[in-house]
Amino acid sequence: MSGLVRENMASRDSALLREELRDLSALKGPYAPFSVDKARNDPIDLFESWLRAAIKAGISEPHAMTLSTVDQDGGPDARIVILKDLDELGWHFASSKESAKGRQIAANDRAAMTFYWRELGRQVRIRGTIKRLGRDVSSRDFSARSRTSKALALIGKQSEILADWADLEVALEERLDSLDADPSIYAPQWAAYAMVASEIEFWQASSSRAHRRVRFIRSADRQSWRSELLWP
Repeated sequence: MSGLVRENMASRDSALLREELRDLSALKGPYAPFSVDKARNDPIDLFESWLRAAIKAGISEPHAMTLSTVDQDGGPDARIVILKDLDELGWHFASSKESAKGRQIAANDRAAMTFYWRELGRQVRIRGTIKRLGRDVSSRDFSARSRTSKALALIGKQSEILADWADLEVALEERLDSLDADPSIYAPQWAAYAMVASEIEFWQASSSRAHRRVRFIRSADRQSWRSELLWP
């Protein structure tokens, strides 16, 4: 097959995909009304109410969020993690300190989180800094994890190159045996983190595309928030 033929086929495939994507529906609604004026007091309370609404609506994995960090070259990186807690400090999650995100956070603690609940047409974007929590919090999180999850953390090679799947199976079996012998084993590289927010934006979709947006900015002393409306 000549290069020209392959190029023409690729062009047709691209055009077909483009048309298929354009035909897909998005933001059809209907969505619950969002009174921006009533929501301009405490962003933490507002987030919790949105999260509880997502849970009540039966949305799959409503506590899943995209965590965005920056690598040593300034390149963006992102992955899905699970929200473990929310308190006065911030949004909690856990990971290995030796993972890519763990190393990136250690080098640059500025990060962002994004929650998206499609069925409700709601998105929350959070920007701030990541604080590593103490050993006691990290240990409690590790203890609450599943047996296999603990074993994988004990292997301690997250994101490293895996030469053969059999290597993982052998290492996993060894760590599972170790856990059976001593269930109190703790992976020292396991860490709990909290996002300390400096900015939070709430986005409520509208079928008309006149989306509602409100952004909260934290004061320098972290004692209060100011809010502002944003154009859709």
